[in-house]
Amino acid sequence: MKKAKLILRAVIPVFGISLFSQMGLVSAETTSNSCSITSVHDGDTMRLRCPGNKKSIAVRLEQIDAPEIGQAYGIQARDYLRSICPVGTTAVLSSSSKDRYGRTLGQVHCNGTDANASMISSGSAWVYDHYAQDQGLYTRQALAKEKRIGLWANYDVMAPWEFRKMQRK
Repeated sequence: MKKAKLILRAVIPVFGISLFSQMGLVSAETTSNSCSITSVHDGDTMRLRCPGNKKSIAVRLEQIDAPEIGQAYGIQARDYLRSICPVGTTAVLSSSSKDRYGRTLGQVHCNGTDANASMISSGSAWVYDHYAQDQGLYTRQALAKEKRIGLWANYDVMAPWEFRKMQRK
């Protein structure tokens, strides 16, 4: 067991704790902060000013993927997130890791509303299958699809990961 811990201590700084916590090899500690919203970039990214940080931090809402700004429904998704998480209000951020771009991955609550879940329920984002852990998000997405809410009102929707893949070509 000591050897396994020693190997993990050597490997975690290279690969990041989130990979190993998703694999169940280590537990990621989740931290919660009460922060102030400084901007909302798109439907799944915002900047927060949190205690202990001189600058605002970029936060990526985990487990969801909203349309890109240049994509159909991208502006509407951003505007919906801005409506539930207005600039200047307090947000409670629960985070445990960072993504490959250095953004903090987290669950955000604005005025008592779970922003991640609300983006799915309103038809403003997809469940990000590759990273989803909360199975309840799939129920919310199915209901939004069934009721043709938000982006699901259009029969010809393209998932953001497919849109980004197409843009790279």
